[in-house]
Amino acid sequence: MERLTAKGNDKIKSAVSVRDSAKQRRETGLFFLEGARLCADAAENNVQIFRAFFTPKALEKYAEYARKVADKAQECFEITEELSSRLSDTQNPQGIFCLCRTEEKDIKTMSVRPDGKYIFLENVQDPSNLGAVSRTAEALGVDGMFVCGGCDIYNPKALRASMGSALRIPVFACDDSVETIRYLKDKGLLALASTPDSGAQLITDVDMSGGVVCVVGNEGNGVTAQTMAVCEKKVTIPMGGRAESLNASTAAAILIWEMVRR
Repeated sequence: MERLTAKGNDKIKSAVSVRDSAKQRRETGLFFLEGARLCADAAENNVQIFRAFFTPKALEKYAEYARKVADKAQECFEITEELSSRLSDTQNPQGIFCLCRTEEKDIKTMSVRPDGKYIFLENVQDPSNLGAVSRTAEALGVDGMFVCGGCDIYNPKALRASMGSALRIPVFACDDSVETIRYLKDKGLLALASTPDSGAQLITDVDMSGGVVCVVGNEGNGVTAQTMAVCEKKVTIPMGGRAESLNASTAAAILIWEMVRR
């Protein structure tokens, strides 16, 4: 395993650039992972690992995780603690990092189940929300997640917040909410747009015995008017007290639960 020590090493610079820039992720077709468990999750789920970095301490402390990653990586490098601190986006780095290849997923090749349950995030900006929703989606058993606009699905903070769920469930990035919703409707799914509007139908009263896709919108502005118009129903979560709306990930969790429990 080659050892890297120089502060200005091009491989380290490249990894930091991919970590910090959605544009770099798009242009290089790579994304960045940090942490023993998350990198091992990538290896176990057949994510293509292009380059892996380990500190000597990590190779010893997280030996089993490191072995799984090294076995799948095209290139492996040992790095100093100083370089680990440069690569890390956390306060207490574990010393294991990966550059992985993004997977091109065409929605039209996706196997959409006519009786499936899907969550759709439109323009959700906070990576913590994106990660939390993917974690809930896996835990409660939805069939897939769509992300249109907003936070990049390969954002490192979103991937960490997902605790690996975003690597294990079908997640599709799309460019056009309206066209994607139309496509899903053509596949037999009932399209619901969530809103805090008290005039919308209560989510608890909607028949979701068939296939459903439920849209959660931007943290500040909600679902766009264009997407709202193409959905078949506007739905709302019953709330008491003086709160006017819910956090996007909290709202998504409730909507997912209502979809899958019936």
